[in-house]
Amino acid sequence: MSRAFVNEDNAAAQADQPVERQVSTQPNYVTPQGFALLQAKVAELQALHAGQSEKGDQADKQRLADLDRDLRYFMQRVGSAQVVPAATSTDKVQIGSWVTYADEHSTERRVQLVGEDQADVARGLINWSSPLGRALLGARLNDEVLWQRPAGDRVIEVIRIEPA
Repeated sequence: MSRAFVNEDNAAAQADQPVERQVSTQPNYVTPQGFALLQAKVAELQALHAGQSEKGDQADKQRLADLDRDLRYFMQRVGSAQVVPAATSTDKVQIGSWVTYADEHSTERRVQLVGEDQADVARGLINWSSPLGRALLGARLNDEVLWQRPAGDRVIEVIRIEPA
């Protein structure tokens, strides 16, 4: 067998390996709800993995490799999670707080500061370490803060803080 064919075989085997999910270097602060979601995701992936493994030779090898990768990622996230106490303050923005803010056009928006894995902008769940999250974290009621955005800085005012 030519050496060229051996290299092709190795390349094909490597192509089947999924790219590892990148783990953030930020502290993994999570709300109690976010921690429960991480644990549920691990349980779901373990069940899916067990289901694929039971198929033996009929198992979808690529699906199994993807499940292994995702399971490693979420188990690491559960292991590194630092659960923050439920936000209770109505005076100071904390991780878990619901915050209503207004921009210079008096447009109001309501968001909750959450951990990275719980963030979902469409539902108003903002990562605490995002530019908006960093601008709001620690702000007090009626504070004006600078939201440093790639599209240009914006001054926003904290008009309401609600506990989680």
